[in-house]
Amino acid sequence: MKKISNLDELKKLRDQLAPTMGMREDAPQNIWVNVQMEECGIEAGAPKVVTAICEEVDKLKLANITVAQTPCNKDLCSESPVVEVIIPGKDKVTYVKMDPQKAARVVAEHVAGGKPVSEYAKA
Repeated sequence: MKKISNLDELKKLRDQLAPTMGMREDAPQNIWVNVQMEECGIEAGAPKVVTAICEEVDKLKLANITVAQTPCNKDLCSESPVVEVIIPGKDKVTYVKMDPQKAARVVAEHVAGGKPVSEYAKA
């Protein structure tokens, strides 16, 4: 994958992936997977994490998932890439220092299976 070096390239990647994701409907009952995507996240590999999340959601044929890019939480810049999983009715779980393999596991175990991956979660 080509390294993303600016916001325009990131938007282009998002636009390319959106038609294949089947998960952009923002309904209140959706599970939200937020990836913090500002300079610190981009430099730390967040675009690859977003791609891995989208690919795993597609592979598992999950529905009612909203994958979103969110602003950086300045307190967590040193722990980028940061991913938040928000399941309605449950506590938000924040995952830090994510990579594509960890992200795929979070989708499989937490998003699809309902069980947070504690070793990647911010305490």
